[in-house]
Amino acid sequence: MKIKYSIPPKTIERLVIYRRELEELKANRLSHLYSHQLAELANNTSAQVRRDLMIIGCSGGNPRNGYNIEDLIENINDILEAKEGQKIALVGVGNLGKAILSYSSYRHSSLSIVAAFDTDKEIIGNSFSNCKCYHMDELKDKISELGIEIGIITAPGEYAQQIADSMVKAGIKGILNFAPASLNIPADVYLDRIDITMILDKIGYFTQNMK
Repeated sequence: MKIKYSIPPKTIERLVIYRRELEELKANRLSHLYSHQLAELANNTSAQVRRDLMIIGCSGGNPRNGYNIEDLIENINDILEAKEGQKIALVGVGNLGKAILSYSSYRHSSLSIVAAFDTDKEIIGNSFSNCKCYHMDELKDKISELGIEIGIITAPGEYAQQIADSMVKAGIKGILNFAPASLNIPADVYLDRIDITMILDKIGYFTQNMK
């Protein structure tokens, strides 16, 4: 089954970037900006910015002041964030997992990590950044009990597929994979991957060619 999205995935990716830049501008006490200014911050074109904003109901800014930053953030939040919030399970409480738990604990968002899972007896039952760690055997029950929809995999690559399978069977609908492994999941489950090695390879290429 192929999922049809009301807004193209690439547009959603750009909206996430716009919101990050807008929130920083708001924190610096700026109230308005023009499309070309947001385009420059997001490494985009002003035409693309205007098209993206029109999709979410922002037809145009004030000719004198441009777009209201707070209004833009609110409109983007209406698209990106579920009104009731969404809960996340993290599997793999190693150094990376703990760093993600620490980051998420102070980031205000409609997305929250509410349970962590591992097989290490030394850490099961402990809390990390106010998030309790459970044994993997409890994954299915906790996902159902807590209403978790999203999973993050920060375990070693050799366990990633098995973890993903368990998540899918438990009802997870979106997975973010940090493990160095490709995953095979059903088409009705959204999958994204962050491969730090690939990103560093790209950065390495561009930096050596800037000399």
